[in-house]
Amino acid sequence: MKKSALTLIIISLAAVLAVAQAAKPANVAGDWTLTLTTPRGDRVSPVNFVQDGEKLKITMTSPRGDQSTGEGTIKGTDIEWKVTRSTPRGEMIITYKGKVEGDTMSGEAQMGDFGTATWKAVRKTA
Repeated sequence: MKKSALTLIIISLAAVLAVAQAAKPANVAGDWTLTLTTPRGDRVSPVNFVQDGEKLKITMTSPRGDQSTGEGTIKGTDIEWKVTRSTPRGEMIITYKGKVEGDTMSGEAQMGDFGTATWKAVRKTA
């Protein structure tokens, strides 16, 4: 009887720990290299994430050297952020949504009114 109760307690604790770990946001803080695949070809940009729990602050540098800043969230492995880019046609809000898997992430970007593009990012190593 005591062995059954102890086994049940251990299994319950393992389940609670697994749920707590799954709810913890992935760590994306630091520098990444993002590749955006567009009809005009791949666009590579350095990206920096500053993370405070589920909140993100983002700094991106365009292939032309222009910097954009934005904010986003990370919930578990789901990531989303927005940046505003100045273009010859005015400002455009780009919304990135994706999944984090260790030192890589990927997803889709809504390019203002210009449709979507896929993206992938890799964490820069020191």
